[in-house]
Amino acid sequence: MSFPITDASPVMHQGPLPGATDVVVLGGGVVGVMTAWHLVDRGLRVVLCEKGRIAAEQSSRNWGWVRQQGRDFAELPIMQESMRIWQGLTQMIGDGLGFRQEGVVYMARSQAEMQGFADWQARAAGEFGLDSRLLDRGQTDALLPGGASPWIGALYTPSDARAEPWQAVPLMARHAAEKGVVIRENCAVRALDLQGGRVQAVITEQGRIGCDQVVVAGGAWSSLFLRSEGVSIPQLSVKATVARTAPMPQIFAGNACDDRFAFRRRLDGGYTIAAGALHDFFIGPDAFRHLRAFLPVLRKDAASTFFHPAAPRGYPDAWRTPRRWAADRESPFERMRILNPAPNPRILTQIQDDFARALPALGRPEIVDAWAGMIDTMPDVVPVVDRVETRPGLVIATGMSGHGFGIGPGIGRVVADLVAGRPLGHDIGRFRLARFHDGSRMIPGPSL
Repeated sequence: MSFPITDASPVMHQGPLPGATDVVVLGGGVVGVMTAWHLVDRGLRVVLCEKGRIAAEQSSRNWGWVRQQGRDFAELPIMQESMRIWQGLTQMIGDGLGFRQEGVVYMARSQAEMQGFADWQARAAGEFGLDSRLLDRGQTDALLPGGASPWIGALYTPSDARAEPWQAVPLMARHAAEKGVVIRENCAVRALDLQGGRVQAVITEQGRIGCDQVVVAGGAWSSLFLRSEGVSIPQLSVKATVARTAPMPQIFAGNACDDRFAFRRRLDGGYTIAAGALHDFFIGPDAFRHLRAFLPVLRKDAASTFFHPAAPRGYPDAWRTPRRWAADRESPFERMRILNPAPNPRILTQIQDDFARALPALGRPEIVDAWAGMIDTMPDVVPVVDRVETRPGLVIATGMSGHGFGIGPGIGRVVADLVAGRPLGHDIGRFRLARFHDGSRMIPGPSL
């Protein structure tokens, strides 16, 4: 499988659909794949339905960071577990994941940034035992040789890691299938089949599958599917532009970013580069529906957002995308198998400029490939991982807010035990669905 993964890519999973199973997972990204993986380990029969291709959307389009640093403290214990799972997966699957614990560094240009790093590091090290530490200007320059020294210091976590997204998640899926997960690509789930409000089956474009439980892990498409089932979540999506450079000398083997640009060393000798904060946002019906919930984030990010009056045709929150459809008719998920947004050329130029100014010894990076992905996000920048009380049998695992690739294996384990009725091992109260409806104040996670 080559990158980017599109609807022209070969279908790798064509397993016949059973008439019944224990659990159906919607979505073939890292969270869906690893949820299915852990469910099979618990002895449950699992079918994973992906409307397009495994990992074709954000799970292959992200930066490739596997980080503990900068996490919301409700996520951090799960991320620490996820790091251990990544280590185990590498032993099991092999080097194809591209997993390397080469560290993550956040560089600061201001004292205010350094104070934010210091506040986070004190709790992360003291309460969670993380190996994060603060660096002064000289230590930062030594870690990133060849720079123009625009940074006064940094936050550094040596145990953090990187991986190759477009390789890793398809490999996870292949091994999940070998473990017994039935995976079907090009198979959209159109609707739930409910009896007395309780899940009894899903209706796919390929037919009905009886089941007791359903996990919605559809990324940017989750809100559209859930709304059609009478379940509302305040989820929006932003477009992130990313690029791959030609091979360049190595200045740091891990991942690094400041408020202007980010980079990750790649196995091919180049870097994955991205903007530190710039992104695109398409205004649609959900933007108005959830405006109040997102106001704090919008005020904070307005200067770094390119606003567009409408999404391209067929996107989840496009003005003409249907919000209701019959289960025996084509759904929006079949009309657009894979979200494949175009990268923003203005952002690409800005990334190159910022990279060259900060790291003049490397020169201006040559971009050999560029892409974009739609990041599903929540008002408080942490996910929804919860049962839907009004729809017994329905579980939501979405809104990873750009944090999903690294934490996906750990979230998958938590969701699997939530489905199986086993102890979760973590407090996931911050991720509850009811927080959007019970008057709770939205407290955004750290913007580190």
